[in-house]
Amino acid sequence: MPGDDLTRLRIAITAFFALDGFVFAGWVVRIPAVKEQIGASAGDLGLALLGVSAGAVITMTLTGRLCRRFGSHPVTVVCAVLLSLSVALPPLTHSVLALALVLLLFGAAYGGMNVAFNSAAVDLIAALRRPIMPVFHAAFSLGGMVGAGLGGLVAGFLSPTRHLLGLTVIGLLVTAAAGRTLLRHQPPAPADLAPSEGRTPRLPKTRGQGRGRGLVTVFGLIALCTAYGEGALADWGALHLEQDLDAHPGVAAAGYSCFALAMTVGRLTGTALLQRLGPVRTVMAGGATAAAGMLLGSLAPSVWAALAGFAVTGLGLANLFPIAVERAGALAGAGGVAVASTLGYGGMLLGPPAIGFMADWYSLPTALTSVAVLAAVASVIGCAIGIGARRAAAVRP
Repeated sequence: MPGDDLTRLRIAITAFFALDGFVFAGWVVRIPAVKEQIGASAGDLGLALLGVSAGAVITMTLTGRLCRRFGSHPVTVVCAVLLSLSVALPPLTHSVLALALVLLLFGAAYGGMNVAFNSAAVDLIAALRRPIMPVFHAAFSLGGMVGAGLGGLVAGFLSPTRHLLGLTVIGLLVTAAAGRTLLRHQPPAPADLAPSEGRTPRLPKTRGQGRGRGLVTVFGLIALCTAYGEGALADWGALHLEQDLDAHPGVAAAGYSCFALAMTVGRLTGTALLQRLGPVRTVMAGGATAAAGMLLGSLAPSVWAALAGFAVTGLGLANLFPIAVERAGALAGAGGVAVASTLGYGGMLLGPPAIGFMADWYSLPTALTSVAVLAAVASVIGCAIGIGARRAAAVRP
């Protein structure tokens, strides 16, 4: 495929990553208004929000098959249309049941789109032979920051119905512009080039074999460890700062912003880091950095030290999920992306309630150290993968 076509594909896929984060964040900032509109209690809202999770997990397990049958590009476009249309539905509901049903559709589109555009990104990365997956995920993070910021600005004078309808229009316009590129081009074939000297050894090509399936699951566990931390900090970081460290509510709210901004910066620099260290050492270093940062963030006696810990955690976790998804896709195609994404999303769902239970049993700072433990586990898994890859290379004739 000509270089110009690859560049156009890269821009289009980046646009879908950014759109996904933008639309999802736009919905999240209007949850309080929708809750008030339908008169839901906190418990009822929690049950309704499970629709997003259920829809995403169910669809993620199916999208790999759809991508193999129809191609990741058409599936990405279809899911983007469904996501853009379904985000306008929550403000139109007037009961918890109706909200749960439309969120099931929204979650299904969100989960399917995640698997599809990650699969498209894996194919492009194989053709380019450059580790640019972190850049795509940085676009998702930037889209989320813009979507949340814009939602906060318009919340004072736009109703949820008009705001989310505006997201539908923007989503359909971006899909129309970027989708044409995807639909005109088949996923590129990987370049058959030798690995560069001085890089971390490439993992053995075991697609379709038992070892390959096992490695896909292992990479999914790395994604789970990473997403667990993201979910935990999103839901509990501000409360820890305000409740345990007596931070002002405004300062406490900045806790997750520090984490998210650091994660975005880490992903923007992730390609250079991967080219320098390779995927295995990047996972090892990232997991160890996140573990140290979260120990500081959860156990520090001052607000500013905790904020610094959150930022260090974001830098450490930034590239673990992109690496896990890209490696799983390289081993098993769209099915591998689906497995890693599903496990990762499961970690994001597991994190907040697990932290809550542990906080009841012990304390919130102690519970948050579980993020450090799982980050360290990801680092150890990366080390084990590297040792296995080197042994496999040593015995290869």
